[in-house]
Amino acid sequence: MENKSHALIAGIFALLLLAAALFAVHWLGGEKKEIDTYIVVTDQSVNGLNEQAQVRYRGIRVGRVSRIRIDGGDANNILITIAIDHAIRLTQGTVAKLNYQGVTGLAYLSLMESGSTGQPLLPDNKNPPHIALIPSLLDELGESGQATLDQARQLMTDLDAAFNAENRTHLTATLGNLAAVSAGMKPALENLNLTLLQMRKVLDDKNANNLSAALAEAGPLLADVRAAAGAVQRAADKLDAAIGDPASGGAAALIPRLNEAAGDFSTTVRQLNRVLDILGDSPHSLVLGAPAAPPGPGEPGFTDGKEP
Repeated sequence: MENKSHALIAGIFALLLLAAALFAVHWLGGEKKEIDTYIVVTDQSVNGLNEQAQVRYRGIRVGRVSRIRIDGGDANNILITIAIDHAIRLTQGTVAKLNYQGVTGLAYLSLMESGSTGQPLLPDNKNPPHIALIPSLLDELGESGQATLDQARQLMTDLDAAFNAENRTHLTATLGNLAAVSAGMKPALENLNLTLLQMRKVLDDKNANNLSAALAEAGPLLADVRAAAGAVQRAADKLDAAIGDPASGGAAALIPRLNEAAGDFSTTVRQLNRVLDILGDSPHSLVLGAPAAPPGPGEPGFTDGKEP
């Protein structure tokens, strides 16, 4: 009887221990959630991504990566099976991106909405819907860097072709010609600079005033020339009148008229000679005026032309 009592107590203790173990498992395991399965498809490298990696939706952890494999139908594609909380409702515009956690460098999948469409993506665990994996920032930088390297390589190839031995020889000859032309232009530029300086001196205020004064002094000289020309014309008119006079005493009257005309003509010739002498000695006097008279005895600058 006593043995039956000990067996009953042992049985009850075993049942209580089993119930406690089941409760502990349930309490530690937490509440079981319903899981939906999706497949992320990509033809890019998923380096660093492992099974059991986190899946985040807009920064919140919602599931994990359950499997990574190569597509049997297309070896270029990689299929990433993810299991996420059934409460997360995805749309047909949902895309995935491969990101990395801080300094640890652990890769995880980040789900986000592209905004292309708001139609819901219905889960089907037997035939999971597909989600596209878009390039990450590192992928974009890698592609851009590769394209830049290709362009730089092509540029170096073009430069090497452009500066071959023959073209380098031509370039050296061209530079030599440019140096020679520059050396030849230097004296011309110096002469031009000197000419500009001389023109500047000619066109300064003082010379402009002198030119104006010379033009003013040339007025009387031109007036003398005009007066001499008028006198010659009058003398010629008188001579014509004397020769053509039909009066009976024309022969006697012709002599005084000829004497008068000869006197006028002589005066006119002397005036013209004086003007011509001035123009012969100083042709520029037509513009700058008559030259100053040489100093006489007792005036500053007078010389008698004798050797001292």
